[in-house]
Amino acid sequence: MIIVMAPQSTEEHIEAVVERLEQLGYEHHISRGVQHTIIGAIGAPEGEKEMLAEQLSVLPGVDNVVPILKPYKMISREHNPRPATVFIGDAAIGGGHLGVIAGPCSVESREQMIQTGTAVKAAGACALRGGAYKPRTSPYSFQGLGPEGLEYLAAARETTGLPLVTEVMDVRQVERVAEVADCMQIGARNMQNYDLLKEAGASGKPVMLKRGFAATVGEWLTATEYIASSGCLDIILCERGIRTFETTTRFTMDIGGMVAARRETYLPIVADPSHATGLSSLVPAVALAAVAAGADGLLIEVHPRPDQALSDGPQSLTPAAFADLMKRIRRVAEAVGVEV
Repeated sequence: MIIVMAPQSTEEHIEAVVERLEQLGYEHHISRGVQHTIIGAIGAPEGEKEMLAEQLSVLPGVDNVVPILKPYKMISREHNPRPATVFIGDAAIGGGHLGVIAGPCSVESREQMIQTGTAVKAAGACALRGGAYKPRTSPYSFQGLGPEGLEYLAAARETTGLPLVTEVMDVRQVERVAEVADCMQIGARNMQNYDLLKEAGASGKPVMLKRGFAATVGEWLTATEYIASSGCLDIILCERGIRTFETTTRFTMDIGGMVAARRETYLPIVADPSHATGLSSLVPAVALAAVAAGADGLLIEVHPRPDQALSDGPQSLTPAAFADLMKRIRRVAEAVGVEV
């Protein structure tokens, strides 16, 4: 449930509500707005919500107490109706800011990351992506460079100034990845790896959670709640396509599901047209469609030599193609009233 404090409530009033919640064993989160402070109470059993609401409503400074019926309580628009802006380093995602995150699927070398980072920054990307740890379908495929790849990512940030987004696959990697990454990505295969979600949520870094390719919107949002309940509300959701009967594309970009998720949560949502289509020739059209539909950002794979990429070459744009796409993205963003 959420406790809405009156505009004239004081810090003492807020502390009294928090103290009462702690006495009862409930977790809480405080959101401070211009007019109201909202306190989210987590953990009240269904049978106790009405009684708890009555008790809290009479505390000084409390304006209203509203039960939240959705299983994803802290990330719901009931908890916070205002769209959030999440920062990856200095890059703003959401709240009217369209952020384009670009880079190769896998980190292959220091030179590759610096070259790609320099190119995508010049084209207008706000952050650099690249996988040091790679979940692959086959155990014999390239699995990433691991710690060495993280070093190359850090070198690219030092050279370009772009903040970093990179994937974490295992709870044992969280601490090491958090030392380098400005935002930790959790991939589709790990969307329901709840131990990893909780560990990433407690890391102190923003988290990007990709939708599982067989997950409903509700399951995606409920998985996100694990991150939020671990103390992190700097969360970006990523729609990356779901598995359907279609085989022409790698997955099917669920733009309708992305729009539906935006109605349920105040967190920013970005789209990944690279993984959704699997074909570089289709990436621009799907990227533009996602922006027109209200995506808060894009995750696009860019490689200086896609024909030599160690993973996902067919879906990677060249730096020149990415620069051309960024020009088109700016036109669509201007039409829908967001800043790139």
